[in-house]
Amino acid sequence: MSGSLPSGCPSDHEPAATNSPEEATTTTTTSIPEGPSQPPFQIPLSWPSNSSVTLDWIQNLISSFDWSSKNLPPSELPSVLPVSVFDALVLTASKILHKEPNCVRIDDCNENSRVVVVGDVHGQLHDVMFLLQDAGFPCEDRFFVFNGDYVDRGAWGLENFLLLLAWKVFLPQRVFLLRGNHESKYCTSVYGFEKEVLAKYGDKGKHVYRKCLGCFEGLPLASVIAGRVYTAHGGLFRSESITPSKRSKGKKNRRIILNSETKPLCLGSLEELSKARRSVLDPPWEGQNLIPGDVLWSDPTMKSGLSPNTERGIGLLWGPDCTEDFLKKFELKIT
Repeated sequence: MSGSLPSGCPSDHEPAATNSPEEATTTTTTSIPEGPSQPPFQIPLSWPSNSSVTLDWIQNLISSFDWSSKNLPPSELPSVLPVSVFDALVLTASKILHKEPNCVRIDDCNENSRVVVVGDVHGQLHDVMFLLQDAGFPCEDRFFVFNGDYVDRGAWGLENFLLLLAWKVFLPQRVFLLRGNHESKYCTSVYGFEKEVLAKYGDKGKHVYRKCLGCFEGLPLASVIAGRVYTAHGGLFRSESITPSKRSKGKKNRRIILNSETKPLCLGSLEELSKARRSVLDPPWEGQNLIPGDVLWSDPTMKSGLSPNTERGIGLLWGPDCTEDFLKKFELKIT
């Protein structure tokens, strides 16, 4: 499913030049815009045999996305990446992601290792390509942890996400993709990703969008790096200890009635995080499965304690005292 680890981290990549029409130089002469330059590689891309993604295949994917983003209209993306290749990549990556725990532990690093933690990249394909070149490609001693929000807002959310999925398939123990709040049905329908996919894949767009949503559900929620650093897109989360309940009287129609008394909020544990149900398109803001919403939507504040994040309508606000308590309880250094 994945290739062997490269001993080095080649990152040389020359972006293709963009051809643009020349302006008319006189009132009687106009120039005719040139067509798109021909790519220096073969397209459309094909899925590698035995689903064995290699570094060469990823570099070709990078070059293809870079060239097409500068030379082709969005609707021509299927001529570069056919739906069949999209399906194979997303299916292969999803199988890996769904098997990972809610909080992935990255312990296979030593004093010579470097862990690069990346925040929101929001459809900025060229920024991601530059980042990978500047920091160096993932390899034996270079780990990457992406903290979510791969799509929406930027023009190349789909290419962004697929490129990172390719790296995950190639080096699943060196590249970790966490979920952001924009990896949801609600956000992608409001902030642009759904429209982007439909514009790029036309009558196959709904299929592509549904497959992406299914893959989003498999993304882990958080990570702990070297037993010391906790990362998540949003932040800390509440405890979901069992609420006392009582049974209705009578032998017939017996049912459990949850206690409606409001309980004070308290920090959750890593064990509770590990048991949360993350496979939801939109993390709930009420009910019994609030940890995913907290991890993805919560914000820090200078006010002590935990409180509902009323501005967002989901998640929490947590203060410096909560950060300190969380670090001490789980023997962490940074969150």
